[in-house]
Amino acid sequence: MFITFEGIEGAGKTTQIKRLHAFLIKNGYESIITREPGGTRIGGHIRAILLNPQNSDMEPLAELLLYTADRAQHINEIIKPALSSNKTVLCDRYFDATLVYQGVTRGLDTGLIKKLHETIFNNLKPDITFLLDLAPELGLQRAWKDINNGSRKNHETRFENENFAFHEKIRAGYLELAHNEPERFCIIDASKDQDHIYQDIIDSLKGRTRFLIAEGLNL
Repeated sequence: MFITFEGIEGAGKTTQIKRLHAFLIKNGYESIITREPGGTRIGGHIRAILLNPQNSDMEPLAELLLYTADRAQHINEIIKPALSSNKTVLCDRYFDATLVYQGVTRGLDTGLIKKLHETIFNNLKPDITFLLDLAPELGLQRAWKDINNGSRKNHETRFENENFAFHEKIRAGYLELAHNEPERFCIIDASKDQDHIYQDIIDSLKGRTRFLIAEGLNL
């Protein structure tokens, strides 16, 4: 099973992906956590370039190709081997983020982005995508709070530094993707507290017939 988490900055993906991982392990499912960019050693170097706020003048096409390079390494080194071993892969951002950030918001041709994914990665898609949705003003407030208190890295703030309109487009882009693929996306209200968000994720997961969890689990 391949499960991804998407959402704007400050949506709480990292927190919830850890909680879901613990839930799966507790209930007997082999599971790994990974992320994009930076899920591999090589990807970590690419991540440092992509998220460095000093690189604000990066060309959108260069940005897209760096994310694609990161994904090539990530899929072949981490995702495919784990799926082949019947492990559940939990990934913090994936191809949907590329469509939204580099396509919808940067203005690159989404048809080209999709074609790259189909050609290079055989259109590998998640089974379930949790979209943690909330207003950009709240997400940015949370993100900068974490950055200022040291719980998030202050040298990875290139996207947080974008203007408010950028983040509004990101949210709108994600919601459009979810509207177009309701069988894959689960929209989660990320304005709630962490416990309520977690419970919504578990309830959504249990409701998916493709992921059979026995009744009576201790949640």
